[in-house]
Amino acid sequence: MGVIISKLIDGVKYPARRIRSGIYSLPFLSNRRYCPVCCTSSSHFRKFGYKPRKDARCPHCNALERHRLLWLYLQKKTDLFRKKSLKVLHIAPASCFETKLKEHLGDNYLTADLNNPNVMVKMDITDIKYSDKTFDVILCSHVLEHIPDDRRAMRELFRVLSDKGWAILLVPITSDETFEDPTISTPEGQLKAFGQEDHVRRYGPDYIDRLREAGFAVEMTKIKDLVNRKEAVRMGLTPESGDIYYCTK
Repeated sequence: MGVIISKLIDGVKYPARRIRSGIYSLPFLSNRRYCPVCCTSSSHFRKFGYKPRKDARCPHCNALERHRLLWLYLQKKTDLFRKKSLKVLHIAPASCFETKLKEHLGDNYLTADLNNPNVMVKMDITDIKYSDKTFDVILCSHVLEHIPDDRRAMRELFRVLSDKGWAILLVPITSDETFEDPTISTPEGQLKAFGQEDHVRRYGPDYIDRLREAGFAVEMTKIKDLVNRKEAVRMGLTPESGDIYYCTK
């Protein structure tokens, strides 16, 4: 409540922007939901998705279910926030992470994407233009399901990861086993077969086998391994959050 009142008071100084911000936030006043990414409480998360999911997106930082789970994992299970010397490659970075990681890591943080003009480097992860063992950490979430030759991309990620480094490579698991068909190439066909117009496959639990074929040792972490049921509900962690795939050499 104090944050909202402060915004409304600041409206004297910045009338239009501050008042709009305060009024917009009023419907979310509560502590029923908590976002671990921006450390903000609200009454509920917003709907989001092709088929809108309730309680999905944080109204303050736009973090989705998978972002909140990943952030918890990074905090609880890795040394990312204890070391500023780690050289991090962040592929297709979510906006809710980017500023925080840049502030923490400085010049050791590199964002990359093939199509997004706002990242630091244009990168095709099936042909990464960096030397072997360049990065200590690689973060790649919900990217591989867009890439026709995902196995080649996995091998490239393995190649540029340092010997003592780690990568978190997340994909949506939406099938009993991985299904792909390169003859399905239209947006309409991909939507019907793979659930999204720019997806080229549905991954199953055998996704982990592909990571291992690329050379990775893989450790999988579930929601229940990080928080109890009550905490999971408050943070909006659902099956849509997926699992964490922690990959090392």
